[in-house]
Amino acid sequence: MTAGVMDPLPAAAAEAETEEEAGPAAADLPVPQVCERRDPDPSRMQMPQGNPLLLSHTLQELLARDTVQVELIPEKKGLFLKHVEYEVSSQRFQSSVYRRYNDFVVFHEMLLHKFPYRMVPALPPKRMLGADREFIEARRRALKRFINLVARHPPFSEDVVLKLFLSFSGPDVQNKLKESAQLVGDEFMNCKLATRAKDFLPADIQTQFAISRELIRNIYNSFYKLRDRAERIASRAIDNAADLLIFGKELSALGSDTTPLPSWATLNSSAWSFLKQALKGLSVEFALLADKAAQQGKQEENDVVEKLNLFLDLLQSYKDLCARHEKGLLHKPQRALHSYSLMKRPASGTAGQTREPESVQQLESRILEENAIQTMELRNYFSLYCLHQETQLVHVYLPLTSHILGAFVNSQIQGHKEMSKVWNDLKPKLSCLFAGPNSTLTPPRSPQDGVSPH
Repeated sequence: MTAGVMDPLPAAAAEAETEEEAGPAAADLPVPQVCERRDPDPSRMQMPQGNPLLLSHTLQELLARDTVQVELIPEKKGLFLKHVEYEVSSQRFQSSVYRRYNDFVVFHEMLLHKFPYRMVPALPPKRMLGADREFIEARRRALKRFINLVARHPPFSEDVVLKLFLSFSGPDVQNKLKESAQLVGDEFMNCKLATRAKDFLPADIQTQFAISRELIRNIYNSFYKLRDRAERIASRAIDNAADLLIFGKELSALGSDTTPLPSWATLNSSAWSFLKQALKGLSVEFALLADKAAQQGKQEENDVVEKLNLFLDLLQSYKDLCARHEKGLLHKPQRALHSYSLMKRPASGTAGQTREPESVQQLESRILEENAIQTMELRNYFSLYCLHQETQLVHVYLPLTSHILGAFVNSQIQGHKEMSKVWNDLKPKLSCLFAGPNSTLTPPRSPQDGVSPH
């Protein structure tokens, strides 16, 4: 579908088509005409009071809607494969249910079915074979981000499909989800304002959409780079922890060496014995340093990297929504419209004469009932209406940036503070390295001691 099809018909063109009789073919299948751009109606330029298009949510309100935990439960072995299950716990519904990855897939499909004009976050990929522990943990984190974004999304949070997924503990939750979604149509069919969405849209909605899309694309690119750097910082902290632990163990091993030294090598000096005794006791402090570094790395993974990933998932879902809007979500009405136009064309040859009148009449009746032409235009405006709200929702989440930066700064301050204390506690123990009879070793000078003594 071309971009022109997705753009709503200008008001002047729509009026011209309803008033002008251009023959049977034109009446059956109206085509948008290019017309001169007119100044928009002043009443359309101003938002009506109490405009439902405008959102009034704050970030704190969205975060308070629900907090959902997704934890791995012990693997269950099937005949051929191991099945990974998750315990999904919701604070809002006070529920705890078991879900498999395929349950998430069906839930995701039902959300797209019911809310095609909203930001539906993507699911992590499914890995058929060879799913190692690292992949399973990464997918668990991604599923947790997905379900929390969904549970805090205003329209999703009030839908029965979400409640079923988070609280239904009976068998075959997938069929239950499908049944609940099939009973009703999508959001356009159930929203009371759907047919009036055009009245609430600003006149320059297309310009606003283009600007917002470019802005959010730039924000996404920057946050993607920030996430990568945050991952590297957290990874370095964890690597530093492993290095400190090994460093301490090697010092302990050196101090625990029982290999006897010949007297002619030591010249009857006991310096090595004192050194070994001191080195052996340093492993405790290095183990504590390793623990502090590991805690800092894990904290930054949870409080910084995961929040950045959450925000990136939201931005990606917005980009996906924009792509769906451009490609068009109205393939079914358009196919029906195409079939209807073909049916109304004069038939040539015997093929048109042998067409079954009953089936043609039924198809025509159904299409006329749905009023496919009008519905397609109304859906266009409703898609823009929802897209406008989803753009607002992205901006509601933007203050999450301060939360992320605050968590990063606090982690760095706390981590360095705790490690500095351990280093300071370790320093006095170094005096043992320079103690002992006949010792000629000189303790290293501190930076605060000034310049070299000459």
